[in-house]
Amino acid sequence: MRNLILHGYWRSSAAYRVRIALNLKGVAYSQVNHDLRIGAQRAQAYRTLAPHGLVPALQHDETVLIESPAILEWIEERWPAPPLLPDGPDQRATVRAMAALIGCDIHPLNNLRVLNEIKARFQAEELQVRAWIHRWILDGFAALEALIGAHGGLYAFGDSPTLADCYLVPQLYSARRFDVDLKDYPHLIAAGEAAARLPAVVAAHPDHQPDADV
Repeated sequence: MRNLILHGYWRSSAAYRVRIALNLKGVAYSQVNHDLRIGAQRAQAYRTLAPHGLVPALQHDETVLIESPAILEWIEERWPAPPLLPDGPDQRATVRAMAALIGCDIHPLNNLRVLNEIKARFQAEELQVRAWIHRWILDGFAALEALIGAHGGLYAFGDSPTLADCYLVPQLYSARRFDVDLKDYPHLIAAGEAAARLPAVVAAHPDHQPDADV
């Protein structure tokens, strides 16, 4: 597709998901990056594209898609091969549930704007913020460990990467950034590390992005 532009930030988990999906599909895209640390995503020029003032946004010609779950589903529909959802409604629902455990139950509570609000509104100290982060990651990972134990193979669901892995790899990256103890999640770690070794996923890693601060 012509003029496919991903608006993101190198360390955004949501943008990371989209990079993984596009790379797994072999879809070419360019990037425009917005530094979340200085609030660049709230600039008026960007809000004309993405009125919520968040990343990612995916721009293709005159259309702009926002919110990573919608973007990922659009990518899956637009480029069905290789598939990131399995055959059968029950199996697809399980993969979507795995993704939602991260996308709905973990990530929003640990989003940068939420952490900044906790610090500003409640004068939370760094150790308190870390405890908040760990609490929600561990809650979600406990449920995800059970699902991967029941449905996983080489990856989070079966032996092919799915949308669940697009969510899992970035969340594992975030968990390790914040020193979360992952010893109780062997199935989750094995699946996430298998996905992280795929060349398409390696290329999506935050450290390999043009705006990476490394």
